[in-house]
Amino acid sequence: MISLPLNRSLCTGLTLIIFGALAVGCGEKPAGGSAGGKGGRGAGGAAPVLVGQATTKIVPLTIEAIGAVEPIRTTAIRSQVTGTLLKRAILEGHNVTEGDLLFEIDPRPFRNALQSADADLQKARVQLETARAQVARYRGLTANEMVSKEQFEKITDTARALESEVLSDESRLATARLQLEYCSIRAPLTGRTGNMSVHEGDIVRANDTGTPLITINQLSPIYVTFGVPQQYLATLTRYRSAGILKVSVVPPGPDEKPEEGELTFMDNTVDASTGTLKLKGSFPNAEHRLWPGQFATVSVTLASPEVLTVASSAIQTSQSGQHVFVVRADQTAELRPVVVERTYQSDSVISGGLKDGETVVVEGQLRVIPGKSVVVKEPPAPGGEKRAGKDGEGKGRKKDKGKKTP
Repeated sequence: MISLPLNRSLCTGLTLIIFGALAVGCGEKPAGGSAGGKGGRGAGGAAPVLVGQATTKIVPLTIEAIGAVEPIRTTAIRSQVTGTLLKRAILEGHNVTEGDLLFEIDPRPFRNALQSADADLQKARVQLETARAQVARYRGLTANEMVSKEQFEKITDTARALESEVLSDESRLATARLQLEYCSIRAPLTGRTGNMSVHEGDIVRANDTGTPLITINQLSPIYVTFGVPQQYLATLTRYRSAGILKVSVVPPGPDEKPEEGELTFMDNTVDASTGTLKLKGSFPNAEHRLWPGQFATVSVTLASPEVLTVASSAIQTSQSGQHVFVVRADQTAELRPVVVERTYQSDSVISGGLKDGETVVVEGQLRVIPGKSVVVKEPPAPGGEKRAGKDGEGKGRKKDKGKKTP
């Protein structure tokens, strides 16, 4: 081993440093150490909180879904005769009433056919009258054996054939009259017209399977079709058997006012591909806020029970379940396990653990310790913090302007 000589002054300095460190470690704690301890959750003092009341009120039991608006009645207008379009009596996108004239096709060929059928009928009737007169005359001659039975039967057969011809001509006349009526195409229902695909002078064809002349959709009343998961089938059946179920729809747009209607259709089968049950609600739609093809949020109200509720912000979740902090009469907090049945908007429905009128903490739970005191704060006025901030900024700017830059 190799030893090196040490400087005496160096050894003395190291000894002083070691003793100084020991003195500091065994002495009093710095003054700043106690300040850090006061900031923890276990420190004394009442925790500031905002509170609310457990109240009993009516909270609807609802099923939410997304639905599509469909017309109850819709029709694609097509011509039943072939001819030239003379007139468009309506405009695109306008309301029409059942029976209103939509289109007019050139009626002249069909009027001529009607006159020809009428003339044929008149001719057949004259021939039938003549044949009937001969039958009456020859019946007496046959009784006196002045005319053979074969000749009488021939005259009788001619009369019967003319009767059939008259019936046939009457049918042709009715068909001709109907074809003439088809030249004036009228609205079969009340609704709103869509896009028009023809113009004056176009040739329209009977029963054309292509694009219809125009489509009319009924807007009032109207359907909203939606689907719900199949597990709601038993619930819907039970509540629907007790009465009519109300349905509300909020169409997209700035106006969030719901449209109110009734559940009028429940499909007789569950869609195997999606596992959903198809439902339809009927709505008066007097203001035409619901439009065919539009998507909307649907809410089916099954019942409107009176239940105990608290603000949803009061519900806390831990490993042992859900709970709230109840403020007792002595201003101390109690951790109370609760059973949350469901939520509706900003409220939670409580089925166990609370009583009507109890005070619960809705804000500031992080600083609350069970059994310790709390102090109830006043809720801030709406917009109060913003006004205070603006005033503070204004004062600061005035002071800055008064200072001189060095």
